[in-house]
Amino acid sequence: MSEIGKVLLLAGVLFMVVGLILMLGGRHLGWMGKLPGDIRIQTGHWRFFFPLTTCIVISIVLTVVASLLSLLSRR
Repeated sequence: MSEIGKVLLLAGVLFMVVGLILMLGGRHLGWMGKLPGDIRIQTGHWRFFFPLTTCIVISIVLTVVASLLSLLSRR
């Protein structure tokens, strides 16, 4: 159970750091959700938005970060 507690604590700290970065530097991330390939449909009173390309970019970045952390933890 000790390992689960450490993982949850680390995840909480990570969420806090990401939240702080988004709060302080959010105005510099105006491109998010506006990339080519993000789907935006608006007709009358109905809107549909799916940030497909943004999700792919975030996924790639998180995969690289997780891989680097995995490599560093093996040492």
